[in-house]
Amino acid sequence: MFRSPIVRDVALLLARVGVGAVFVAHGWQKLSDVGVDNVAAGFEQMDVPLATASAWFAALVELVGGAALMLGLVTPLAGLLLVVDMVGAYIFAHAGNGMFIDQGGAELVLALGAASLIFAGLGGGRLSLDHVIAPRLGLTKRATAGASSR
Repeated sequence: MFRSPIVRDVALLLARVGVGAVFVAHGWQKLSDVGVDNVAAGFEQMDVPLATASAWFAALVELVGGAALMLGLVTPLAGLLLVVDMVGAYIFAHAGNGMFIDQGGAELVLALGAASLIFAGLGGGRLSLDHVIAPRLGLTKRATAGASSR
């Protein structure tokens, strides 16, 4: 049952929507609630290189990449950029704080990073815009990484 292509595609769809929503919320928070200048100031305190550029990268990748995950649009690329974002969050903000989030730990960035890595490797599945658009662009199923029914 769990090797069924439709089960795999539904699982990828639900995971994409859930993980994407978390990223969209965090990206929106950086852009609107907290503000990129405040995020950059926090990044400077954590010795993040190019703090302002890194703050913009994080905010935009989380917002746009999260939305792309939800839609299943350029899923492997969105997943890869979100992995890079989460690796940076781990290294500069969470690595020395243990596991649990209430102590600034890494549990959320590890979970989001691992999920993003799955999307980077497997793609969005057949229930994604990638699967609909790729044939129209002349891309092979292999190029959409996971959009096939294997």
